[in-house]
Amino acid sequence: MDPRKRQAQPQGMSAQKVITARRMRILTAVFLVVALVLVGRLAWVQLKWGPQLQTVAAEQREREFVDPARRGAIVDREGNFLAYTMKARSLTVSPVTLRRELGELARNEMYEEGATRAEAEAQQEARVEDMLRQMANEIPTMIKADDVEESDKGENKEKNKDGDKGEKDKLPTPKVNSKDILEKLHADSDYEVLVRNVDPDVAAQVAEKFHGVAADRQDIREYPNGAIAENIVGRVSMDGQGQFGLEASSDSILTGIDGRSTEDVSANGQAIPGTLRDVVPVVDGARVELTIDLDLQAYVQQLLEQAKVNSKAKDAEAVVLDAKSGEVLAMANTSTIDPNGDLERQLSAGRSFENPSISHPYEPGSVAKIITASAAIEEGLTTPDEVHQVPGNIEMAGVNVADAWQHDVAPYTTAGIFGKSSNVGTLMLAQKVGEERFDDYLNRFGIGQSTGIELPNESSGLVPAREQWSGGTFANLPIGQGMSVTTLQLASVYQALANGGERIEPRVVKSVTQPSGEQLPQEDPRRTRVVSEKTAKTVVNMFRAAFQDDPNGVNSGTAQGNSVPGYQLSGKTGTAQQVNPDTGAYSNSDYWITFAGIAPADDPRFVVAIMLDDPERGPLEGGGGGQSSAPVFTEIANWLINRENIPQSPDPGEPMVLQAQ
Repeated sequence: MDPRKRQAQPQGMSAQKVITARRMRILTAVFLVVALVLVGRLAWVQLKWGPQLQTVAAEQREREFVDPARRGAIVDREGNFLAYTMKARSLTVSPVTLRRELGELARNEMYEEGATRAEAEAQQEARVEDMLRQMANEIPTMIKADDVEESDKGENKEKNKDGDKGEKDKLPTPKVNSKDILEKLHADSDYEVLVRNVDPDVAAQVAEKFHGVAADRQDIREYPNGAIAENIVGRVSMDGQGQFGLEASSDSILTGIDGRSTEDVSANGQAIPGTLRDVVPVVDGARVELTIDLDLQAYVQQLLEQAKVNSKAKDAEAVVLDAKSGEVLAMANTSTIDPNGDLERQLSAGRSFENPSISHPYEPGSVAKIITASAAIEEGLTTPDEVHQVPGNIEMAGVNVADAWQHDVAPYTTAGIFGKSSNVGTLMLAQKVGEERFDDYLNRFGIGQSTGIELPNESSGLVPAREQWSGGTFANLPIGQGMSVTTLQLASVYQALANGGERIEPRVVKSVTQPSGEQLPQEDPRRTRVVSEKTAKTVVNMFRAAFQDDPNGVNSGTAQGNSVPGYQLSGKTGTAQQVNPDTGAYSNSDYWITFAGIAPADDPRFVVAIMLDDPERGPLEGGGGGQSSAPVFTEIANWLINRENIPQSPDPGEPMVLQAQ
């Protein structure tokens, strides 16, 4: 071998080693650079982005759960439900997602059965349709089967006082059919409600059986009495907020406080044990007990609807108070809406959620003359049997006021002035009282003042301030004109006299009870000494004259023929002209027809105030009963007397002299 070749071989190998070593150094340097970059990047992520990423990760796995509070029940004075909340579920799906997932399930099943890919794809759509039809057919069956099962059990359907399902009325079976469900399952949407108001147990069974069906919580506010007392109770909106009546005014009390908790979940949605924290227990809404008597409310409401039809009035209102406590036993008006019915249809027909008994004031007319009578008796200016020479008209500050019937100077007693409702005689007594003192009595009786009733939208009515009285003001106010009151205020005036001269502001809330059983203290109603007990008794007794019936007509009152045999009643009729909106003057054809009274007069238990808005005839069947609200008062008084089994009144003795001979 050539020595030169032998020498070249080691040199070539040496050069290759040099190249290799150089490449290794380069690679090592590259690796070191990459490592440094990665380490730097890691350090940057850990130190700079770490806290932020940690927060994001925590947020991704952290879930906050809300346990909605149940809205408190509203009950009457006997515990009968007026409004309550029932737990329910809505069955919901995402149709687009459901059909896709059902398609995947169908393919997997067919693969397990040995089908080829082509066969699975060919049959997939048909199998999905079969699954959808199965859901559409079985869901209504499961819901209806639950209703049949409950009926077969013969369980007690009575409503108790805690509002829990199973111990009170069962949820009504929702109307559902297979066709509607199938249409929703075929919808091109991401959210559809298949059925609302489903029993929670049934909803859970449906959700467990059928893939993709969720049982979403849904609280249902029930109004079991329909339109009865709805003007008082009101209703809640779709989002559970009080809109009208007590539901609105007591919304914060009824709503309660939602419970909350926080928990971490895994990627597949499973709760991670030991991560439950920040637990705030749910506090359900308080239970509100009203002073309302449901049976009486239903009776009065029905009676008013009949009176409206019989008299062809535009509307009618009535308030019944407990004479001693001022508690509202019934507060009714016509055209009250049924929250369980078609609201739009009812609203278009003139029904509403309003409560005009507290929000729509009107001129009371002669029914307010009892204020003038009380002032005159209290001031010692007259007695019931004093005889007054009353002319047919009277001039006051340039205003000529006449009685409703023509007569020459007549010898009316004080009892006769009010029993026959003489405007002239009333103004003669008012002149003795004087403007300043009369204004004081208006204030004592609460005219122009809100009662503070625990309901929204109460009107305070209207009475001119003393400094704004003009020459003719005092010719109007003593006879019930030139001022406006609500039916509740009118009842409150008579309650003051029925209660021995002390007016107690009317209340509709009897108690508020927390879920724990603790009763929340209620503010005591304000009491006002209006007149002495002696005066109150005298006035109540004197106003029995309105019901007095004399065959000769001389000593008959304006409410004659409306007495309850065996019982003494006290009260006053009223007729007030409405204002013609076109002329701004009093109308000669449109009237508010009012009545307020006390039963029994010898031992007052109840006060009733009535208003008929522009009736064309009487409130009894066929339009009988005359142009008066007295027959409606008598019907209510008679119903209360019979139900409460009140002992008959003592013999009042000789009839009162209303017109001296």
